[in-house]
Amino acid sequence: MPALALALVLPVAACGSDGSAGEPTRLTVLAAASLTDVFEQLATPFEEEHDADVTFSFGSSTDLAEQVADGAPGDVLATADATSMGLAEDAGVTGEVETFATNVLTIVVPQGNPGGVESLDDLADATWVRCADEVPCGKVAVAVLDAGGVTAEPASLEEDVRAALDKVVSGEADAGLVYATDAVAAADEVDAVEIPGAEEQPTSYYATTLEQASDADLAADWVAWVTSEEGRAILADAGFGRP
Repeated sequence: MPALALALVLPVAACGSDGSAGEPTRLTVLAAASLTDVFEQLATPFEEEHDADVTFSFGSSTDLAEQVADGAPGDVLATADATSMGLAEDAGVTGEVETFATNVLTIVVPQGNPGGVESLDDLADATWVRCADEVPCGKVAVAVLDAGGVTAEPASLEEDVRAALDKVVSGEADAGLVYATDAVAAADEVDAVEIPGAEEQPTSYYATTLEQASDADLAADWVAWVTSEEGRAILADAGFGRP
């Protein structure tokens, strides 16, 4: 093979997430727990179009933001509130921040509603759970409860919204305060009880690329996909509102 041709081939052979030819590029997305189902749906067409392998770390927005602020590896951060995203912004590890969806709080109960929880007022006589105060779903729960004049104490405070949902699905709680999208995701296992006025305390979602991204262009493509019209249509099907 001529020397020039060899020089052209070698860089291509070195491509890939770990230097191996033909392997998909890895993209690590750190995201709020309430995005679990919809982000996994969004990943499938993205992986096919970009020959990428998208991996997720779901959890409390606050915890994830603190991790990336401390330099933890990751390519994209998606949070369920501005305060958490602000932690990463203040650390100087974010790119442009995009608002891509909204959500509202609802009550979920086991199917058939054995605890008879039909409103926030019924929590006083029920075993119920919500997120801890310091995480986004906890902050909005406190706001909704205060607005409704509810003083009933939860049986437990959970680390993220999926942990709260799991307590209801497992039957450990008569009710839980979670996002409307979590009720949609678990529709075969729970019933939802709408909270009047909850739309006045919406949750907004934010996404950004990270300074420590191993492939900045691929990270930017993920944010662009989530904020695209097609991406937002998938979010809407999962119960999310537009920003």
